[in-house]
Amino acid sequence: MTAVGGWRPRTPPPGGRPAVEPQAGQESVWDYPRPPGVEPSGERVVVLLGASVVVDTRRSLRVLETSHPPTYYLHPDDVTPGALVPVPGATSWCEFKGRATYWDVVGHDAEGREVRARQAAWGYAAPSPGYEALAGFVALYPGRMTRCTVDGEAVEAQEGDFYGGWRTRRVVGPFKGADGTRGW
Repeated sequence: MTAVGGWRPRTPPPGGRPAVEPQAGQESVWDYPRPPGVEPSGERVVVLLGASVVVDTRRSLRVLETSHPPTYYLHPDDVTPGALVPVPGATSWCEFKGRATYWDVVGHDAEGREVRARQAAWGYAAPSPGYEALAGFVALYPGRMTRCTVDGEAVEAQEGDFYGGWRTRRVVGPFKGADGTRGW
């Protein structure tokens, strides 16, 4: 079905749900590819845990996949030293990107006490072919951080306990992760 403005999603949402038509300056997750694409981003990404800046970068990569808000992979040189603590043996498998390993994210509150988000970061040391650009970069679950911003806008976490998408006004859905979207 063609929207009023003539836009039609590259992939329509399942079950007859309508895709939200993107307005000027917006993207629809239903125009993102599957398998996912990777693109560089010069947006300023800042992540706080407690009162600590964990990351402040303009050198991220956005992973774009049909039905998902972008996941930001952050340049390792812009992660605060000591903010990532490896979690031995914690791995998962992505059919596209390969084997991921995990880190706890560590910050401090305003009084200097440690704040730890367990297994809240992941990355690919040796990603599958086509995803080599992600090697060494780190992704974070925005819902486990105190605050994440993209160009000053506060991020909303993608719903669901598995997905790491970053929702901003730039991206429209509906999004995978909410109740009833498991099979998307």
